[in-house]
Amino acid sequence: MRLLLSALWVLTALTLPVLAQEGYPSRAVRMVVSTAAGAANDLQARIVAQELAARWGWPVVVENRVGAGTVIGNDVVAKAPADGHTLLMTVSALAIGSATYKKLPYDVIRDFAPVTQTVVLPNVVVLHPSLPAKSVKQLIAMARARPGEILYASSGIGTNAHLAMEHFASMAQIRLTHVPYKGGAASDTAVVGGEVAIKAASVSQAMPYVRAGRLRALGVTSSRRLASEPDLPTIAEAGLPGYEAVHWHGLLAPAKTPQNIVDKIYKDVGTILRAPGNKQRFADEGSDVVASSPEEFSAFLKAELVKWAKVAKAAGLQPE
Repeated sequence: MRLLLSALWVLTALTLPVLAQEGYPSRAVRMVVSTAAGAANDLQARIVAQELAARWGWPVVVENRVGAGTVIGNDVVAKAPADGHTLLMTVSALAIGSATYKKLPYDVIRDFAPVTQTVVLPNVVVLHPSLPAKSVKQLIAMARARPGEILYASSGIGTNAHLAMEHFASMAQIRLTHVPYKGGAASDTAVVGGEVAIKAASVSQAMPYVRAGRLRALGVTSSRRLASEPDLPTIAEAGLPGYEAVHWHGLLAPAKTPQNIVDKIYKDVGTILRAPGNKQRFADEGSDVVASSPEEFSAFLKAELVKWAKVAKAAGLQPE
């Protein structure tokens, strides 16, 4: 009898977590990733999906749906059933796209339920050593003295790197000349080679060149210093108060997904993101864990839509 009671206790302990899920999930969950396999957002999604599957007892299948600057993947989830079994892991292009496309097949606020902003990936503003500016203030002074003469690179029109520098120029009241390249690698090569003077580059790509003396770093584009580069000031600290322009990843569900399901996903994903091993893993890749609440992510997303619309208008960017 004692052995039977022990067995029943073990069985109950194992089944309680499942019962606590209140029926969610009741089958495999699809996590749509709007970027290509191997990209930072995809790698993060796979870490989260694997650990969620272990917690939930159901597969969490990552599905890359790439194209149109993340619009294709975003749209798949916007039109999916609102039951929590289809989720979206996307990037800051979700907000920027509203300013760079004339017509989207979805409305960012109406058609999505924000779950959590997972991580933030600041860029770092770097210069080719041929440009003598040693600080943000010196760069601004130089640009004011030479309006339109200083060139900056980006990975394409309407990208985060493009609008981050346009935001910088608008706030500093300077005029820089944009030179778009086909992708991040090409634009990195251009600034390292001295074809252009400036770029807002990813931390992971830029810092090896900075340490080798081939680029000069002026600051990170986030509102706080990066954990992996604590000695590098923010652009706001270095001479442009209030400046922030970050690349971010976030998890969303279709609009009208029940709040208890959204809250459960947020709680479990947040626990995974905050685990010390995962935090360090993301930090090593140049990102900081945010794990914001659904309410916080919703407010952040609304602010992003307003900010990038203003930046695109100031830059004279015509929506495609």
